[in-house]
Amino acid sequence: MRTPQTNKLALLLGAAAATLIAGAAHAQSAAPADAASTALDEIVVTAERRSENLQKVPLSVAAVAGEQLRAITADGSDILALSGKVPSFYAETTTGRIFPRFYIRGLGNIDFYLGASQPVSIIHDDVIMEHVVLKSNPLFDIGQVEVLRGPQGSLFGRNTTAGIVKFDTIKPSEDFNARFSASYGTYGTTTFDGGVGGPLAEGLMFRASVLYQHRDDYVDNTYAGASADGTKTPEKNAMGGFDEKDARIQVLAKPNDRLSVLVSAHARNYKGTSTLFLRQALTKGSNKSSAPRDQVALDEANNNPQAYDTYGTSAHIDYDFGPVTLTSISAYESTSGYSRGDTDGGAAANFPVNGVPNGFGQSMGQIRDLDQLTQEIRLASNGEGKLKWQVGGLYFDSRDTTDFYQRGYFLLPTSAGYNPNNWVRLNNLNTSWAVFGQVSYRLTDALTITGGLRDTYDAKKTVLVKTSNNAANVSTYGGRRYVRMADEQVSWDLSANYQVNPDVSVYARAAKGFRGPTIQGRSAVFNADFTTADSETIQSYEVGFKSFLLENTLRLNASAFTYEVKDIQLNGNDSNGNGVLFNADKAQAYGVEADLEWRPVRNLLLTAGASYLHSEIKDKRVYAQVCALNGVVVCTVENPTIKVGNNTFAQIDGQPLPNAPKYNLNFTGRYDIPVGDAGRVFVATDWNVQGYTNFVLYKTKEFYSKGSFEGGLKLGYENLDKGYEIALFGRNITNEKNLKGVIENYMAAVYNEPRIVGVSLSAKLK
Repeated sequence: MRTPQTNKLALLLGAAAATLIAGAAHAQSAAPADAASTALDEIVVTAERRSENLQKVPLSVAAVAGEQLRAITADGSDILALSGKVPSFYAETTTGRIFPRFYIRGLGNIDFYLGASQPVSIIHDDVIMEHVVLKSNPLFDIGQVEVLRGPQGSLFGRNTTAGIVKFDTIKPSEDFNARFSASYGTYGTTTFDGGVGGPLAEGLMFRASVLYQHRDDYVDNTYAGASADGTKTPEKNAMGGFDEKDARIQVLAKPNDRLSVLVSAHARNYKGTSTLFLRQALTKGSNKSSAPRDQVALDEANNNPQAYDTYGTSAHIDYDFGPVTLTSISAYESTSGYSRGDTDGGAAANFPVNGVPNGFGQSMGQIRDLDQLTQEIRLASNGEGKLKWQVGGLYFDSRDTTDFYQRGYFLLPTSAGYNPNNWVRLNNLNTSWAVFGQVSYRLTDALTITGGLRDTYDAKKTVLVKTSNNAANVSTYGGRRYVRMADEQVSWDLSANYQVNPDVSVYARAAKGFRGPTIQGRSAVFNADFTTADSETIQSYEVGFKSFLLENTLRLNASAFTYEVKDIQLNGNDSNGNGVLFNADKAQAYGVEADLEWRPVRNLLLTAGASYLHSEIKDKRVYAQVCALNGVVVCTVENPTIKVGNNTFAQIDGQPLPNAPKYNLNFTGRYDIPVGDAGRVFVATDWNVQGYTNFVLYKTKEFYSKGSFEGGLKLGYENLDKGYEIALFGRNITNEKNLKGVIENYMAAVYNEPRIVGVSLSAKLK
């Protein structure tokens, strides 16, 4: 029996097939005369824990080379620079550089709570970075980035319903080599990303890597009233800058042909400015703003500082027994720090409600200590036979002590005072274990079937250990002080890959994923009970093709997908602007994505990517609290609403998932002009366009973006013999001011980074 979901998948598959036929016809008619010299390189990925040709992996994978990543982060950008550069991948933040949020095929989590669970897993050198702060670990001396779309529970992650972003650094080698990239630009933006490595002795190698990023403060604080916390205002160049200092050392020992031991240690020291909310930047009825990006009027929070120190170490051991290889990956991560901000985005007097100023002032989240321990054991078959398999187990333990502070000064029509319960300390514990396996069998020379199975147990516990040093606060808090949630479920995937000919393959994949229950403890800072969400599950279907055309000068890969998430975990806001967790019945989505790389002539390289997504929340019983202060709705809500007491709620049935772009288009081009035998002058550009993106759960005339775009440009000279490059670059060269997020109650806006132009120098030594 055909369901609406399978009908949509069939239509998308037909569209993908038509694209392939049209692309092949165009490619054949445009074959370059010097095809042999323009052939594209093979891309090797480890999407299935083995080194494989990207074109033979039966799932949707996008790969970004380290050189490409460094080109788009020359302006001092962090991990968010990848947003929009890969089809179906989006990233944003409202908590500065220490708390990125990721979305794949529309699935993510808009929660700003430090203990938030995300359906996208981040993996650095085969180590899971689960906590939201660990997910922000900087990217430097990177070899390759892989984005794996769709549930990946069989081999990766813990509870990965949306997908994985996998970062692999450059590893130690037996030959000496070194590289660096340095740049300087607008606002004193300075970057240095480098690595050096080689042999220490026979069978012993090392690699040392460093990252330095700096930007001067460039945002003025224009507030001229009396500051509640002693901040000197007005103040020129008060915020917006950062200092990022990172180092990593890797030592690889190969005492014989069978044993390999890679030990790694890294450290991070970061100080900067948390996200700046421009209060009342949006006016009712419009998502446009004339508010300058380099001026804010903050009366509290001491210019929004944030700082974190992170340390980690891992040991990756492989032993080759001949028929099989045993792998052990042990890792420990620790972090501590804080992020402070003027939550209401400006002085309360700037935003009257019914003629009365209102605001909750400054807030701060502080991780006093976080420790994450992971241990993975895996046994995998060797060789190129028809049967390949791997089995393994994972243990995960994360525990932290976190403080939340809300100064909470507010003026009401009839009273004035401080929120009586404005500081809490929580202990959080998350333990998980999983056993997993995967089998792949080549039925014929053309057809390979792969299946995976994973049993996961996930438990979370949150304990309220302390509140403000006021006895009244303890007596007035009516919520739970201890919450524990746990679940165990089986996830699986099944795929088939058919090699039509040496240059074209088609595949189909079905997968079920699972994300464990979640606890939101920050609510206690507002004297409210913890909110929780039960486990969610996803059933996903995907079909696609991968092709090399035009004598390997054109790579064209595309996929169509559909999924349904049952008991989806969502996050809204209460009247205090505090996150509230809840489950909706389900969400459904379908879409397509495509990647193209083409070298039509010797000196020209073009790439393009596109994704389209339609998503809907399905639950007529679920309502989300809307933008309001003291019961007054301050934005234009377009959904049906109901009133509960003094609060207004909007029905969200049929709404798209938040931060799920309707479409995303990206394009890059590079043209080289040979100069002499080894030199070349080049010009390169990259652009991305983002379709309609709703930032909240309900529909408004204010809280969305549509058609926003950014572009980059690079002009330089490269010497292949001497291994260096010097260039002029520009990021966001048209200085677009794109809306990236909102704080609903205060009509506050978060914008993208400003234009950065500068000069860069990079080199490789061997």
